[in-house]
Amino acid sequence: MDFKNLAKQYGTPLYAYDFEKIKSNFLAYKKVFQARKSLICYALKANSNLSILAQIAALEGGADCVSIGEVRRAIKAGIKPYKIIFSGVGKRDDEIKEALDSEILFLNVESNDELLRIEAIAKKYNKNARISIRVNPDIDPKTHPYISTGLSENKFGIEIEEAKKLYIYAHKSNFLSPIGIHFHIGSQLTELEPILQSAQKIASFTKSLIALGINIKFFDVGGGIGICYKDENTISLYDYAQGILAAIKGLDVTIICEPGRSIVGESGYLITKVISQKQHKNKHFVIIDGAMNDLLRPSLYDAYHRPNHLSQKCQKNTNDSKLVDIVGPICESGDFLAKNILLNNVENGDLIVFENAGAYGYSMSSNYNTRTRACEIGIIHNKAHIIKPREELDQLFENELEGLAIFEDILNSRG
Repeated sequence: MDFKNLAKQYGTPLYAYDFEKIKSNFLAYKKVFQARKSLICYALKANSNLSILAQIAALEGGADCVSIGEVRRAIKAGIKPYKIIFSGVGKRDDEIKEALDSEILFLNVESNDELLRIEAIAKKYNKNARISIRVNPDIDPKTHPYISTGLSENKFGIEIEEAKKLYIYAHKSNFLSPIGIHFHIGSQLTELEPILQSAQKIASFTKSLIALGINIKFFDVGGGIGICYKDENTISLYDYAQGILAAIKGLDVTIICEPGRSIVGESGYLITKVISQKQHKNKHFVIIDGAMNDLLRPSLYDAYHRPNHLSQKCQKNTNDSKLVDIVGPICESGDFLAKNILLNNVENGDLIVFENAGAYGYSMSSNYNTRTRACEIGIIHNKAHIIKPREELDQLFENELEGLAIFEDILNSRG
């Protein structure tokens, strides 16, 4: 990508995505599972831009959603409802009803309470609710604790013995159809063994359910395959698929996979500009126009996104390298995008481009400090297209103006 030209044309901070990379990553998943019935459900939480979802729809992909807003996004972008699954531990009753009305593939159940609420809503509106139950295999995924989801101490999923009771209950219900089983042990997974152990454990459980007459049609292995941010070893997709296929040998099920980060992560870049610098006694700060509201992962997870320095000059003085912290304008000590990074001859106006920012970058961004969110562009057939314009400050105030007018009237009426 010509980052300098993109910054000049669209301003900074700026998210840029390589759509050809997204396409090739998605097709790689389809290829490794092509020997079996499979459905690749892209995890919207990684990046839910409608243009990216339209790309997934064009590739005949499905969607893994964790809110009714994501369900609506997926449908609006052209993903077929029968390829959409609705997960998440906190589904409201109105969200459940809308999901049933939308006739999505199934809802992933997270608790006994949720199962009973789904049944009650289905009964009230005379619907049949297709469900899967998220089973917690209690296996350590060996990832950051904030993105670990497969241990009994995590809030996600249901323990196997409890899940068995819920499957039997759902099987006997006139309003529930238990057609799937699901597990997801965490995000940014870089070791294959925990995934395969989980697949084997849940496959064995699935066989016991089928022996009880419960017709499980979908085996959902979740997502979470990591990418290389710095020096991580990554999982071979071929080995991943072969391990899962071995685990479900003898089961007549459709495999569902929910990749997110591994589809879009490496496609994205956050382009920022150096606006100032300052030197403390033992620390040099490079201040950029991007901040933790644009890319939260470094502050939240101490995550690493490799920063590339693009100087305004053709030649750089190679004798002026120094360790720096790259920080943003937000009024928080936690507002940093990189720490103790060796940069060479940085000047105001230079660009700093952060790699592998396509997942959980824009989707976790906010308006903290009344900052507008960045512009998003997609590189499609070597041409740049705006897929979401930069927010304007006036847009941030629009929803508050009516309340402001009412509040001012109240104040004025009191004298």
